[in-house]
Amino acid sequence: MTAERQEGNAMRLGFATIWLAALLLASAPWPRLQAATTERVVVDRYTGLAIDGFDPVAYFTDREARMGVADYEASASGAIWRFCNAANMAAFVANPDIYSPQFGGYDPVGIARGVPLQGNPLVWLVSGQRLFLFDREESRDAFSADPERYLKQARQQWPAVQATLAQ
Repeated sequence: MTAERQEGNAMRLGFATIWLAALLLASAPWPRLQAATTERVVVDRYTGLAIDGFDPVAYFTDREARMGVADYEASASGAIWRFCNAANMAAFVANPDIYSPQFGGYDPVGIARGVPLQGNPLVWLVSGQRLFLFDREESRDAFSADPERYLKQARQQWPAVQATLAQ
């Protein structure tokens, strides 16, 4: 084989390797990158907003995910929380433990497995007078079918998971 032909084969092999690597990277499941998943409360790493700026009280009062506004903000648990109105903000400030999502906004099904998966504020459930956010609808459905089981496991795993998260 001539030197020219060997160089051509090497170049084709290099292109094939790069193409295969790009294909594998494109098909890999990537986590959402906008929020920090090393914090005890899930916050947007650029803005410091908890639950992507959604009003945590609205899940209880309006039974829907509603975006908060910058005019009504409060700080708690190292995060900035937004609200739709002054009444929701006052309710949260008086009782942040009640209105904050459980497990810091991490998916309780993931926590039950020992994995801190960022909850999605649009995939939620109020169960037992507490707000839970889920990574995906399948997790919410599984939790909804047997909340006691998942809560028992998540509460057992939460201290170990919390130990891996920043303060």
